[in-house]
Amino acid sequence: MKNASILFYDWLLNSYRSFIMLSDTTLQLNYLSGFNKLRAFNARIKAYAEYLKARKRVPAYKEFLNRLSKKARSFSDIPEIDKGSYVKIFTLDSRCVGGKIPCSGVVIDESSGSTGRPTNWVRGYKERAVNARLIKFGMRKLFGKEPLFIINAFALGAWATGINITMSSLSFAKVKSLGPDIEKIENTLLQFGKKQRYIIMGYPPFLKHLVDNSKIDWEEYKVSFIFGGESMSEGMRDYLTKKGIEKIYSSFGASDLELNIASENDFTISLRRLINTNTELKNRLLKYTGALPMVFQYNPADFLIESTDKDELIISICRPNYVAPKLRYNIHDRGHVMEYKEIAAVLKELGLQDEVIKPASDLPLLFHYGRSDMAVSFFGSNISPEDVQEALYKMPEISSIVNSYSLIVNESEDGDKELLISFELQKNASAKGINITKSTAQFYGLLASINQDFRKGREMAANPERMKISFEEFGEGHFANNDIRIKAKYLA
Repeated sequence: MKNASILFYDWLLNSYRSFIMLSDTTLQLNYLSGFNKLRAFNARIKAYAEYLKARKRVPAYKEFLNRLSKKARSFSDIPEIDKGSYVKIFTLDSRCVGGKIPCSGVVIDESSGSTGRPTNWVRGYKERAVNARLIKFGMRKLFGKEPLFIINAFALGAWATGINITMSSLSFAKVKSLGPDIEKIENTLLQFGKKQRYIIMGYPPFLKHLVDNSKIDWEEYKVSFIFGGESMSEGMRDYLTKKGIEKIYSSFGASDLELNIASENDFTISLRRLINTNTELKNRLLKYTGALPMVFQYNPADFLIESTDKDELIISICRPNYVAPKLRYNIHDRGHVMEYKEIAAVLKELGLQDEVIKPASDLPLLFHYGRSDMAVSFFGSNISPEDVQEALYKMPEISSIVNSYSLIVNESEDGDKELLISFELQKNASAKGINITKSTAQFYGLLASINQDFRKGREMAANPERMKISFEEFGEGHFANNDIRIKAKYLA
């Protein structure tokens, strides 16, 4: 297909998009079952059309391509970009259409800087309006038409979640933006009462911290959680549910790209829980041992998601009108995509088709394993924060008193490695009743059952004294500089 034809077809698709965005009834057309091949075809056309436009209108992207002497003749020829090769090389202005940040209608936010210095991002009015519309549609699908009271407990200020979540929710809910402040959330629940349908949004560590340290009797209120920024084990979900939280869903996004790329629903959660208990299904669907990946559904017409040969996710934004377009952007998260029909076939073959909740759509699924660079190495095995969380929540006597944790690998002068998992206690909690020797053996036994590579590494380590756990007071030691407002830092 020639470039002129691609741009015309892209114009038709964008006109169709404008139509379906008019109401919830027309927006349903975007999710009809049986059209994933067409969605995938359209996504490649739209992504290539965005490439053609960015090549002409975005100075940084044009210069990036010139430096590579690269001119893509099809979508598969488009070069990969990431923060290091593109964002940190070119100025924010030059990465915008027209080479300049628009004078109005633009929100500038920044990533949390959990992996280094915070990065600024720009989001235009049109892209924010589309995202807000789709968030509203998704929330209605999860929670129905009952009036919602949203409490934004993400970090406020310049962070992407603080600004954009609040603005995106105003059109369909009462919104109070409090940030991660337990006292203010408590006061809000007490003042507005038990008849409200509350949705509290935040990072998983804070949501657990809130439940464990609040005076609220959660079973007396209608409270659901939406979390993002990192994964949550099914053990942690069960823990919060037992405390009285009604529903808990995750949304996958990235400040580099968009805040709502994929999301959990009742089907994906039921599938993830089944994978957790059925070894044969786990072996058929997952690519890596270790903690369970998050399982999401997403619309490929909006986001074209690929994987590198190392299973790092490459995402192209197929929607038009982005101030700073992103094509084949590597966020260095590890994951892979499967079509729903592939998963349905495996479930049927194993006789498990009735063990999951029926999905509302046959959209493809994203299996997200976490950051590709967020792990420690120990005797040839890679241990992630997700692995630790999954093992931790299989030990309720410890998880009930722990606020956070840190992974540390020490090395002696003669080269011997030591693995230490340090647990931060909750405020006013004590580990005096914990048998360290017994708990250490139990914890690393669970970790070995979760992470196959660690199971082998543990055998190589031989000496159990090389694997330790410790407890530290809240906000002390390795946790002295933690900021509850942003994503937790698990690697010391």
